[in-house]
Amino acid sequence: MLANIEMPDEVPYALDYGAEGIGLYRTEFLFLDRNDLPREDEHFMHARGVVRRVAPFPATFRTFDLGVDKVAPFLAKMAGVAMGAPTDSEPNPALGLRSLRLCLRERGMFKAQLRGLLRASLHGRMRIMFPMVSGVQELRAAKAILEECKEELRREGIAFAQDIPVGIMIEMPSAVMVADHLAKEADFLSIGTNDLIQYSLALDRLNEHVGYLYQPLHPAVLRMIRQTVDAGHACGRSVGICGEMAGDSAFTELLLAMGLRSFSMHPAQILVVKQELLRADTRKRIRKLLGRSYV
Repeated sequence: MLANIEMPDEVPYALDYGAEGIGLYRTEFLFLDRNDLPREDEHFMHARGVVRRVAPFPATFRTFDLGVDKVAPFLAKMAGVAMGAPTDSEPNPALGLRSLRLCLRERGMFKAQLRGLLRASLHGRMRIMFPMVSGVQELRAAKAILEECKEELRREGIAFAQDIPVGIMIEMPSAVMVADHLAKEADFLSIGTNDLIQYSLALDRLNEHVGYLYQPLHPAVLRMIRQTVDAGHACGRSVGICGEMAGDSAFTELLLAMGLRSFSMHPAQILVVKQELLRADTRKRIRKLLGRSYV
């Protein structure tokens, strides 16, 4: 039972609710409402404080998931130049220059974050997670930059933990389809159901005209979750879930039945989901809930 965290002040709150670590720590707030980039030391001091506060439990830091839809002035300018669009907009931000794509393009910004995280890894249990991975090449490119940062720190005589697990979020159908290959190169997988549903069903879940089509129990979504779990387990990798489905107790028994054993959610949802976990009887009820043909 893990927590999704937006800000460092939420860590004690999550622990009070029974979280056994942080399954998704969002780092975007460091980049917002400012006109300059956060420095490596900022990343280090911030991450160090988080892993110390959550100890002895692990903290999973998602590298920044930013785009012009999560506005930071310098990012809007970057996206505008790259897309040939006005500097304050992008034609389709959900499919544009964002998240890991932006990280791979703006290597200096990415490396500042990675170096800060690596330096902080000595102060607690840390995991690093890359978002919006579409395939093996992107994962390899991100891991190569991480290795480059490690080699730089070694040359500079700066210590860091040698055994930091590196995982990815499964948020796109393309990642699901090659999850067996991704699982061979990632230490863990975390299913981000919010974007996975959005990209799979081709809809904006916040759009009032099509929001009704946002269906977590759509057979296609369930099959993708099951396929990801099976692919990860076949490679001996842990597979968790950190989207809104994880915090909805109506889905708990079903997700257990599909093999998920790691749930990360808003802290306030932990107690309700934990109660459902304690009384779940997944094997007897899975067919009743959905039917064998779906999953």
